[in-house]
Amino acid sequence: MRPATLVLVAALSLPAPLHAQTPQDRARAAAAAARAKSADSDALLGNYVTPGLAGQAITTVDTKKTFTPNLACQKSATLLELFAQPSATGDIGTLNISRDSDLDGSFDEALTVPVPTSGICANGIISCAPGSWDACRFFRWDASASGSLKLSQVELTDLAGCYCVNNSCGSNLVWGNMASILKDLGGGVVGALTTADPRVGVAQAAIDGPIIRYTGAQTTSCTAQPRIGATAYKANPGAMASDAYGTAQTSSVFQALSASSTGTGTSHVIKSCTITRQIAQEEMTAEMIIDRVSGGFATYAPDPGSRTFVMGSPTDNSLTGGSCTLIDFHMTLRVKDAQRLQRVLLTRFGGDDWAQIRIDGELVGSGPDGWTGSGPPPGKCEKKSAFYVDPNLDLTAKLTRGDHDIWLRVAVADGGEAYAAIEATVDVGCKTSEQLVDTCSGYAANDKCRLDDEEVDGVVTYRNGVKTGLSPLPQTRLIGTGACATQINRPFFERQRRYACTVDLGAAPQPDLSRGAYIIDHSTETLLADRVKHAGGSESLTTRNFSLPVLGTVNACEPICKTRKPQANAAVAPDGVTGAKQTDPIGWDSFYHACQDSNVCPAGEGEELVQGCGCIDDFPEAVVMMQTVRLGGADMVCTSTMR
Repeated sequence: MRPATLVLVAALSLPAPLHAQTPQDRARAAAAAARAKSADSDALLGNYVTPGLAGQAITTVDTKKTFTPNLACQKSATLLELFAQPSATGDIGTLNISRDSDLDGSFDEALTVPVPTSGICANGIISCAPGSWDACRFFRWDASASGSLKLSQVELTDLAGCYCVNNSCGSNLVWGNMASILKDLGGGVVGALTTADPRVGVAQAAIDGPIIRYTGAQTTSCTAQPRIGATAYKANPGAMASDAYGTAQTSSVFQALSASSTGTGTSHVIKSCTITRQIAQEEMTAEMIIDRVSGGFATYAPDPGSRTFVMGSPTDNSLTGGSCTLIDFHMTLRVKDAQRLQRVLLTRFGGDDWAQIRIDGELVGSGPDGWTGSGPPPGKCEKKSAFYVDPNLDLTAKLTRGDHDIWLRVAVADGGEAYAAIEATVDVGCKTSEQLVDTCSGYAANDKCRLDDEEVDGVVTYRNGVKTGLSPLPQTRLIGTGACATQINRPFFERQRRYACTVDLGAAPQPDLSRGAYIIDHSTETLLADRVKHAGGSESLTTRNFSLPVLGTVNACEPICKTRKPQANAAVAPDGVTGAKQTDPIGWDSFYHACQDSNVCPAGEGEELVQGCGCIDDFPEAVVMMQTVRLGGADMVCTSTMR
């Protein structure tokens, strides 16, 4: 350890505690001392950030030791000075900015804003006709190629957090809110400068009447160019992996670890796979649902959603028999999609002289009298006339998926004919088929494989084994063509994954965890058990009493209080000042304060108490507010279609 580091560690350490103090007392004293130095952002700035960047002394937590760090390459007592003065119309008529660009301690750049400032934004200003909100122009703080500060005219949509300050929104707004207005103006200017040159850091802001001054320093890298390596990764994050690989190849520490027995004992194999949602949209026709594949003599299509299949020999006396001849007709119907088969009816059958009809061998009708057997009819074969009936018998339940035999038998005495008709009504709409093709299930179930990278519909959700925090929105895609084109919404359509699977090369021995497992399995809250293995292979078991120190009491929460302060709505939108659209533009700003000793609420100027010190839970209210803003933003999204 280097001497400078030893000094720093010693300087930051606390003095040895008094033996008379209990552990709880010492812990509370240390916590109180640390809290006094870093309880909030103001304390951190005042005690560490500002003196550290400005080259001033920093004291330890117990305030007994002091040291002066050197964190910046160049420092300036006043990096930036901004002067604002309102005019009679309420606009900021004079806005002057002075800057120490080279951090040598003196101003070398000045900018006088040539237009009145009627509104202020987080990254710019708005200039309108004095005292009104007419003929407005919008300007954004920017930096030129040489690094000097300038104003660029833009659209209002390029600005953020805008509000009105001139007399069109109220009286005396600038003088009454000078401190916050200076902070907003200065924050926009500093943001533009630090974006152009990331080496610049702001240490402190001080307000003196209509002036705000910023103390700054050059940090991060002592280079003459503003383009430094650390900020280059923001524009090109992909370069970080290749740069890290190059650094690892030249690092002696990394090479020593990678060449060790542990480093060479295991190896990773990268496996790529996908989970793809396959959706097909197909336009169905009647023939794709039910069709005549053999037998019969005709198929009629009265409309796209129905088919009529006819069989037999319907021409008068087209059949010739002896005293009683049995003649068979067979027709095969193939059902391809039973779910789209709405109804199948035996609409008509008959013959001369006798007829019977079967479905897959099952008798479903006969005439002119009952004829159930497979032999000749039970009565005189010659009937001297033909018979035909229209039973409209429902056969839907009998026609399941597959081939079905329709069997028409007639008994003919001399001359005769036979006829049967089956009508099918089908659903000829569009058919959607969907399945997930998962080639990753094997890797996901393997304990030696871990998810290394994942991209879901173009959104990177895992990178190098760590969740990115991003998740894709549900996707809507157009599936199918022509009459069957439809939009389908799904949580995802494709996941591309890479798994890192461990291959054990057997070079590194696995650690023995049996002792730790024994301690955990056999110990209790008051008894500590142990098992020790000796060199000769023997084991010894021990037990001893064990107890945890008594824990002190902890408050249920940190006491806080809630206050509010009236505030006029001067926010700006493309349609004008939003307060002008409201019945009452005066609203309330809510504040939460950590309570001081004796439960005293440190309310600010102009604030009134809403809820006293205690455990306050406004989470439901916050959720409602966030949901309201989210839904309001969704309603304001412009689309090209009617909704």
